[in-house]
Amino acid sequence: MTPTAAPADTGHITAKLSTLDRYLALWILAAMALGLGLGRLIPSLGRALDSIQVAGVSLPIALGLLVMMYPVLAKVRYDETHRVIGDKKLMVTSLVINWLLAPAFMFALAWIFLADLPEYRTGLIIVGLARCIAMVLIWNDLACGDREAAAVLVAINSVFQVFAFGALGWFYLQLLPSWLGLPTTSAEFSVWSITLSVLVFLGIPLVAGFLTRTLGEKAKGRTWYEGTFLPKIGPWALYGLLFTIVILFALQGDTIIAKPLDVARIALPLVFYFTIVFGASMLIGRLLDMGYERTTTLAFTAAGNNFELAIAVAIATFGVTSGQALAGVVGPLIEVPLLVALVYVALWSRKFFPNFNPAKAQA
Repeated sequence: MTPTAAPADTGHITAKLSTLDRYLALWILAAMALGLGLGRLIPSLGRALDSIQVAGVSLPIALGLLVMMYPVLAKVRYDETHRVIGDKKLMVTSLVINWLLAPAFMFALAWIFLADLPEYRTGLIIVGLARCIAMVLIWNDLACGDREAAAVLVAINSVFQVFAFGALGWFYLQLLPSWLGLPTTSAEFSVWSITLSVLVFLGIPLVAGFLTRTLGEKAKGRTWYEGTFLPKIGPWALYGLLFTIVILFALQGDTIIAKPLDVARIALPLVFYFTIVFGASMLIGRLLDMGYERTTTLAFTAAGNNFELAIAVAIATFGVTSGQALAGVVGPLIEVPLLVALVYVALWSRKFFPNFNPAKAQA
């Protein structure tokens, strides 16, 4: 979030936001419309953008995500992350929600809503296994969550993703359905693709943010770094987000427009998933007395998903024109506007957290 003076009344935080932050939902809708429009006006644009890849990674999307994540990770006070690691309540709760409850919930929703559409059902399950390591940082920042906690939880999820994604895919696509007497799906996931996704979308901006913070504070001190440097690079996080949305919709606009009913079928369980996982995580954090900042971080890291990984895995395993790939594409198209709305829900919920510190959140 673009830094501003901390208000005395937490109810006025949103009124103190920059124009870019305050009208984020409008900018995102405009970016979605622009992407769809470009894709329709220039039919070859999607193919041209999709062809710009290295090792299966879309360079336009990678560029947007890196620009988006770098300012957020440059804000993290890495010398304070030990406080987060020592918070066993947060660590355990996050792992349980992210790697046990959320994938199981997505599995249930996929079978409830898409039992007659096996390709879309499989794609939805894959989306549920890909835990978010990118956009969650900006949603957390906009909602005044704990930046250090977000960085730590994202790093932990990344490690789990490399080692657990394949095993969970086998469990939810083959083993569990066979136990329940349901049809199974054969799928082999590339560990290299998963590792590359983590290295590119988290590793590069994390190292850049850490080095910027360390060297910047060493050269000119924390006061200059947080009061002068961060305000200058802060808006670039949202520029990167909007660029990514334009590219994403330009790439997939034709698919969305060509199959509106299929998109609606896939979208419905996703709306339930994001809303219920976020709401349940906020409630759990409040009941465990984690405080607003860390509860918000818990909720966004639990509700968000790694769309780039889900799409890449679906395409590599089932093909670019498969129903699984379409389900992966629909994921971020629903997630982005919905999680923007949940940012405002989180900010509204501050009144239920009496110890919320607006000055800390805006630091």
